[in-house]
Amino acid sequence: MACLVRPGHDPWRLEEIRDDVAWHEADLADAEGVAAVVRQVRPDWVFHLAVYGAYSWQTDVDTMVRTNIVGTLALARACVTADVPVLVNTGSSSEYGLKDHPPAETEWIDPNSDYACTKAAATQVCRHWALRHARRFVTLRLYTAYGPWEDPGRLLPTLVVRGLRGELPPLARPETSRDWVYVDDACDAYVRAATAPAVPPGAVYNIGSGVQTPLGEVVAVARRVLGIAAEPRWGEMRDRIWDTSVWVADPRAARDALGWQARMPFAEGFERTVEWFRQRPGTTALYQARQTG
Repeated sequence: MACLVRPGHDPWRLEEIRDDVAWHEADLADAEGVAAVVRQVRPDWVFHLAVYGAYSWQTDVDTMVRTNIVGTLALARACVTADVPVLVNTGSSSEYGLKDHPPAETEWIDPNSDYACTKAAATQVCRHWALRHARRFVTLRLYTAYGPWEDPGRLLPTLVVRGLRGELPPLARPETSRDWVYVDDACDAYVRAATAPAVPPGAVYNIGSGVQTPLGEVVAVARRVLGIAAEPRWGEMRDRIWDTSVWVADPRAARDALGWQARMPFAEGFERTVEWFRQRPGTTALYQARQTG
């Protein structure tokens, strides 16, 4: 197995697998550098997970374009040139914009942020190159993935780390909703997209549970699992432009084409995440330091 990382990457989540993976460095937007790595490795599958702008603190539009569009084009071109048969691209539910229902993959997209626009463009790049060259390039539009090793600045790690101290963080409105997908289910979707026998070139699949969980319910689960007595302070965190009370996947196409469905209910996934932190006090301390630093 090989992993392509950017120069100067932060390796803190990769240390445990460092000896099991062949590491390569290249700027994803450097077409020649990426092509050289792909030619050297000659992989059977490529999982494209590089992204910028998915987190609220990643706001530089030029970096979004460079990473999400230029980088995706460079990787798709390199895979075609090196005759790589499978590329699984990471899309985003944000490509749909604000919807009042679970959108299907065939529905009109209406991205409402710079990040969402660049992800929609990346999806189209992969689809175009797949159709043009008859390649199995597939995009998975992820909904809100969570679980072990999630970025410390995200909601659930913040809830867990502060909850282990009996605290709650500042919160947005309780009706703010997400479709939560446990990391094991998300990984299963990637493998199925790479191996399912009838995936057409350029296919796009929603990877979500089909169940919407509002923030009020998320916090209630956290308070129960962690024994938090503190009362939530709703509205202390200002809404982002993409915050909405309706955010839920239509996962039927992934079920039909990939045989995939999310199997982990949110409450159980949260409990597993809490247990992961409890069993790793050093990692919990690292998360705490990154959240306060």
